[in-house]
Amino acid sequence: MRLILDTNFIIYLLKYKIELPKEYKIYILDKSIKELEKLKANLALKFIKVKNISLIKTKSSRNVDDLLLTFKDDIIATQDKELKKSLKQKHIKIMIIRQKKYLKVI
Repeated sequence: MRLILDTNFIIYLLKYKIELPKEYKIYILDKSIKELEKLKANLALKFIKVKNISLIKTKSSRNVDDLLLTFKDDIIATQDKELKKSLKQKHIKIMIIRQKKYLKVI
């Protein structure tokens, strides 16, 4: 099963110094990379390279949240409240950061 990181999740991982789980193959959307570049989040971009996070190339003009809702057989890692609500409605597994210390799949 793939773990797909939302843009904000990476920022929180770095902020709280939480390690990514090793049991998943970790991915990020190309549009999330573009969001990080737009935010000038250089530390997050470096983190993606250092951790060798795989890239999912998208051809759609849809935004990142809409694209993440199409990955039904994967786990989406996000802290975004609205996205979490939409993912739950579609019965998509979600990874969240709890108590600024650990990761939990819901």
